[in-house]
Amino acid sequence: MIERILVVEDDARLAEMLSEYLGEAGFRVTVAAHGTRALEQLTDADFDAIVLDLTLPDMDGLDVCRRLRATSDTPVLMLTARGDATDRIVGLELGADDYLPKPFQPRELLARLRAILRRRGASASTDKPLRFGRLEIDRGAHALRLDGEAREVTSYQFNLLVAFAQNAGRVLSRETLMDLVKGEQLEAFDRSIDVHVSRIRAAIEDDAKAPRRIITVRGAGYVFAKVQD
Repeated sequence: MIERILVVEDDARLAEMLSEYLGEAGFRVTVAAHGTRALEQLTDADFDAIVLDLTLPDMDGLDVCRRLRATSDTPVLMLTARGDATDRIVGLELGADDYLPKPFQPRELLARLRAILRRRGASASTDKPLRFGRLEIDRGAHALRLDGEAREVTSYQFNLLVAFAQNAGRVLSRETLMDLVKGEQLEAFDRSIDVHVSRIRAAIEDDAKAPRRIITVRGAGYVFAKVQD
């Protein structure tokens, strides 16, 4: 998928250079020369990242960032010719993801932009809910739902369920599960995993005594079934 970049820059020559350079790098680029136009563009279309100049003819780039952050978490790379460190600090506090002073090398801007997008992708991948039929495991919200209804489990049990889901179809021993779920060692000893699995089943299975999602493999451990119920 081609990633879309909004370049907010009133210097026509610089905007054209960035549009061509980023276009050659594989991005689809839209240019806005004014803050108001940039906010209109952000309302009309979805962008993967924004390159935002702080000095604009109609409004301060910091104001654009502030308004953007009220409704969106789209990554922002700020540009400025102003040397005041205060601008950099305020911009980052407002939610900018990175900051590049002018003049700059296009290659550095491209590297920083790609780094922002990689971090964004990694975060999205981590937070994206895991869905298996009627079951939804929302890692970002640390929430568990069955048929859209919240189900209660402990933090350790939630992390254990995430480990199961991320390894769906694989037989996992108790030792492997304890290795996958870090940070709460006091809860992971002896056969306590069995107790936690029992409680997870009570939360997500229609019949905990005849489970279809987390299945016991005698002498080996458990397997999280990919069944789409």
